[in-house]
Amino acid sequence: MNRTSMRLIQCLVLLTPVILCSLPGLPALAQTRATRSAAEKPTGQKLRNAIGLAVSAGPRGITKNATIVGCAGGSCADMNELAKGPAKQLRKGTNDWVCYALKDGPMCLDKQWQKWIQAWISKSDPRIDGTGIGYMLRGDTGSSNTDPFAMAPTADNVWVVAPPHIMVLYQEPRMLDAYPTDPKTGGPWVMWKGTPYAHVMVPVSLTKTALMPPR
Repeated sequence: MNRTSMRLIQCLVLLTPVILCSLPGLPALAQTRATRSAAEKPTGQKLRNAIGLAVSAGPRGITKNATIVGCAGGSCADMNELAKGPAKQLRKGTNDWVCYALKDGPMCLDKQWQKWIQAWISKSDPRIDGTGIGYMLRGDTGSSNTDPFAMAPTADNVWVVAPPHIMVLYQEPRMLDAYPTDPKTGGPWVMWKGTPYAHVMVPVSLTKTALMPPR
């Protein structure tokens, strides 16, 4: 999960037919802003580019029917821009997946991951009732492997830039004990071990590996 992915503040949610719906508890003002600006949806090449970017995050079997979310200009620069809102529903989907058009790391998330995001926003324990899957098949731009809320690298927060990967949530935390926390083993590893937000990162690239700054 990259640093901008951790900025899913007030925007990663289920969708309404009008525009991206708000998470439970989203302030009424933000909901009003989203409704009023529904007509600002991008069109033409910007819309096509944003949709193309979003669907590049996951397998076609999922993305072809997923809801696509971006910003007024089409693709969002990052999750910070998306979080400032209002987010835009660029395409209404027919399955439970939402793919995000983020220039620094598009992603596709299932329902369990969306619940996880809500918990992260409120800094509460996630209530996961099944296995959750998230796709970032273009990789990310980096995040701390120890601090779920770190937004930039420091001397001791184990910053990792992950290659293309799948993210897995387990309902039972003990399932994570089977995996290491070292991103450079070449196989699955646990991010944020020992926190309520721990999940498994599964690299899927045959040629790219996790990058970490020299210590």
